[in-house]
Amino acid sequence: MTNNMRTVALFAGMAVLLIGTGMVQGWNTALLVLNMGLISAIMSLGVNLQWGFAGLFNVGVMGFVALGGLATVLVAMAPVGEAWAAGGLRVLAGLALGAATIVGMVLMAKRMAAGRTRTIAMIAWLIVGFFLYRAVFDGGVGAVEAIDPAATGYLGGLGLPVLLAWPVGGVLAAGAAWIIGKTALGLRSDYLAIATLGIAEIVIAVMKNEDWLARGVKNVIGIPRPVPYEVDLQQSESFVERAAGLGMDPTYASTIFVKLSYGVLFTIVLVILLWMAQSALHSPWGRMMRAIRDNETAAEAMGKDVTRRHLQIFILGSAVCGIAGAMMTTLDGQLTPGTYQPLRFTFLIWVMMIVGGSGNNFGAVLGGMLIWWLWVMVEPMGLSFIQFITSGMAEDSGLRAHLLDSAAHMRLMTMGLILILVLRFSPRGLIPEK
Repeated sequence: MTNNMRTVALFAGMAVLLIGTGMVQGWNTALLVLNMGLISAIMSLGVNLQWGFAGLFNVGVMGFVALGGLATVLVAMAPVGEAWAAGGLRVLAGLALGAATIVGMVLMAKRMAAGRTRTIAMIAWLIVGFFLYRAVFDGGVGAVEAIDPAATGYLGGLGLPVLLAWPVGGVLAAGAAWIIGKTALGLRSDYLAIATLGIAEIVIAVMKNEDWLARGVKNVIGIPRPVPYEVDLQQSESFVERAAGLGMDPTYASTIFVKLSYGVLFTIVLVILLWMAQSALHSPWGRMMRAIRDNETAAEAMGKDVTRRHLQIFILGSAVCGIAGAMMTTLDGQLTPGTYQPLRFTFLIWVMMIVGGSGNNFGAVLGGMLIWWLWVMVEPMGLSFIQFITSGMAEDSGLRAHLLDSAAHMRLMTMGLILILVLRFSPRGLIPEK
């Protein structure tokens, strides 16, 4: 079987799984799995750009995904006028003072001669700048968070269309990746992994604790949608008539229509990103990146700036993850920083990329959709299996109760088992790199 035939067959098998899910569990469930599978495929594609193209071991994926989610709040939510009036400008002034303190230290380090004078000047500048920053910033934050904390207590956003938040999420993630890359990309791969994981934890900790930014763990709900609301569709006479013509209940039809609309939007984004990734892969730039990945020493000997190229691909991959994070928050309709768990979900995204095929963009997409389908379906299938094998046991059996309670842990065990089997029988993934 040729590579193209193998790819088509595997994607056809994925389609069969989704159709089977719709026939057995309902099309509502199938479309929900499809939409999250498309978002997972985009995340996997972003990680594949970094690892498959350049060999960069990024374990801070959830940090960039979280920044994408933050972008939806900053762009799409309406501004809270009372909060801005109470302390919004003071918060911005405090942030400006903090940035000026950092910039001032950098300029001192560059323009002053090394020695005791420069050290004392930098320390003094840092101390003065820190206390000024805290004096201005803390007062503004306190005033903002005191404005109806049960419902708002934050500055809000710009009130723009939520679709604009998707590219903005990519820009936010790319900016963070530039800052991280300038400091961490010179590290060895294992130290880079530790650094990116730590930075992801910092990003998520800030989102959890800075209520003025996005309500912290209180969550932001009611994020605007790019598609109609089910209630509006159910109140539309034309939609109700079309649903009745198809023999569908309007309530069920509205849910299906909304999920289909999301699926179309997500598919468009995925196709665009996949086309761009494929174009980059087959370009001279892509061949250079793979050459750097395979042998950095030889690439440097040929005059290639390895660190600069690593920074480029690190920014691009992180931007893709940021876009996916904005899409996921839009689909959920709420920002919940507590759900971003770097170790757990970063592992899942890496499994998607490895199972699909590291270095192959189509493999990353397939892995994202397949592993997400398994992630959702394994628990109910595992519960049904355990119920079947324990059906002959007594109702009050301790072993039976223990096995039934353990069904919830089938997910992680299955992910590990699949990863082991793929690495044993197809170590380059389901769709290997050519």
